[in-house]
Amino acid sequence: MIFSHKYAGDFVAFIAGFLYTLAFAPFDYAYLVFIALSMLFASWQRVTPVRAMLRGYLFGLSAFGLGVSWVYVSIHDFGHASVMNSSAMTAVFVGFWAMFPALAGYLCAKFAQSNRVLLMPVLWLLVDYLRGVWVLDGFPWLLAGYSQLDTPLAGYIPIFGVYGTGFIVALSAALMLGVVWRKALVLLMLWAVGSYLHTVQWTQPSGVPLHVALIQGNITQDKKWLPENKLNTLRLYKTLTEQHWGVNIIVWPETSIPAYLSEVEAFFLMPLHQAAQQHHTDLIVSLPIKNEASGEKYNAVMTLGSHVSDYRKQHLLPFGEILPWQPLSGFVLQQLGIKLGNFTAGGDNQPLLSAGGYSFITSICYEDVFGNHAIRGLENAAYLINVTNDGWFGNSIEPHQHAQMARMRALETGRFLLRSTNTGLTAIVAPNGKLIQQLPLFEVGVLQGEITPMTGLTPYARLGDKPVLMFLVGLLVVGWLTTFRKSTQ
Repeated sequence: MIFSHKYAGDFVAFIAGFLYTLAFAPFDYAYLVFIALSMLFASWQRVTPVRAMLRGYLFGLSAFGLGVSWVYVSIHDFGHASVMNSSAMTAVFVGFWAMFPALAGYLCAKFAQSNRVLLMPVLWLLVDYLRGVWVLDGFPWLLAGYSQLDTPLAGYIPIFGVYGTGFIVALSAALMLGVVWRKALVLLMLWAVGSYLHTVQWTQPSGVPLHVALIQGNITQDKKWLPENKLNTLRLYKTLTEQHWGVNIIVWPETSIPAYLSEVEAFFLMPLHQAAQQHHTDLIVSLPIKNEASGEKYNAVMTLGSHVSDYRKQHLLPFGEILPWQPLSGFVLQQLGIKLGNFTAGGDNQPLLSAGGYSFITSICYEDVFGNHAIRGLENAAYLINVTNDGWFGNSIEPHQHAQMARMRALETGRFLLRSTNTGLTAIVAPNGKLIQQLPLFEVGVLQGEITPMTGLTPYARLGDKPVLMFLVGLLVVGWLTTFRKSTQ
């Protein structure tokens, strides 16, 4: 078999990584994910665990090398590191995350050879869960489930979330290996059920439509925090807002106000608050908040109009807002001349913000890639709001990937999503995960539309990821017990 040949199998695994990433935005060749995982799983058959680990690593290098190439843009173009240092840090980043497909390969070759169709998908997803939730507080980029937002398998997303759907993707890929009629029947049933589930309405409208306006200021990252640009930035957002007084909700993007709350509260925010009240509009802005007594800094969202309240970001970005692995990481970045933020996480039990007469789930930037964040308190929330700033990544594939992941939260929760970004892609997403409207990248604009408050909970919103995780662990135990019985007979 060609996949078991030493170098041919290595090459196949490496190419499979590229194909895997092409299944995600902005390429969106969704069905390539099945071919890529089938190629990878095939390359792990009848080889030593060490060889399978190497092939998993090669897969990871190509998948993440293409899929997170935007890291270089952030470090070099906006972190102002040299080409050499930016390349080195990007290579380390890619090499680190490539270890997870390598781990999956080792485990599959070691423990799944006699029950490949069942155990390979299970081990793949458990390693993905480890990467997406636990390591460095989670890096859930390029999870297989995200590629299926526009395929029949999207019907599973409101039930099982991104990880459960990812398992069905991996199982489909495993069933494609050496297809016989029984495997083909199971595969057909999986897809037929998914297609039917996509027609089920898990949530219901709970009020009249709300008129909304999402502002995209398009302030480039290299100019955003320059002191001489602060007043012009505030003037731009204020002018665009005044043109849309009277709508129910206006949303500004992440840190649209490039100053601490204490610096702008009196002369800028309070007059805005009073104007919002007069026009019966709720305004949602974003800015950093600093506790002068303790020196703690928070990345925050603030509501003005009917209520004045704030939400402080809970899930901070590693190596962007916090520095894990201290003091090593701080020392390395200092030597490279790269300065990053040092923020404090907000509390876990913050009350929901409200606008337009309804409470909503707030996520700031990176928080919207975590499904468990969007379902906390969802029973009391009518819609989702995400504010973000992908200006750090320029004209790379990252804004498209991030927007794809945000769409998943709308489908998982059965809620409309309002997503206001600095440089794009600002969007309104329906409860079925479909884009209703979207602004292009790198344009100043205001996206106007309507959303409907929703009530009810999807199965995923009720239960989260734990049932899927328990199911996978159960399958793992069953698979190993079956293998053990066969080996002792």
